[in-house]
Amino acid sequence: MVNHAEIDEETVAALIATARQARAQAYAPYSRFAVGAALLAADGTMIAGCNVENVSYPLGLCAERAAVAAAVVGGHRRFRAIAVVGGDGPLSPCGGCRQVLREFGDLWVIGGSAAGTALERWRLSELLPAAFGRERGE
Repeated sequence: MVNHAEIDEETVAALIATARQARAQAYAPYSRFAVGAALLAADGTMIAGCNVENVSYPLGLCAERAAVAAAVVGGHRRFRAIAVVGGDGPLSPCGGCRQVLREFGDLWVIGGSAAGTALERWRLSELLPAAFGRERGE
């Protein structure tokens, strides 16, 4: 089950800082839009990801999915939150990333700007209502 407790401000700040550090490693030579993400596992571990573009655009990898892949490799399957940073305003995951995150429950999504400000918080279920999910036997 997903922990629906609020994420405290200290944890939010740490997630945003981790996402900003990951953003600095982004490979975005085509869009020039660097994105960083930080996933908070149920055990408190933070796992970072950044976007990695490819000249064949559909083969690029979003920061959120990079973080999920790194987390799964590390043995994590339960998450409480993800922070995503990039651009001037609060950033939220794209539709594809929302569906990938949904595989792991209704976590908190914290959107931030590249500067680490302009924070916004949502439940994933707010960003992806009536989602297709495995708990429904779908």
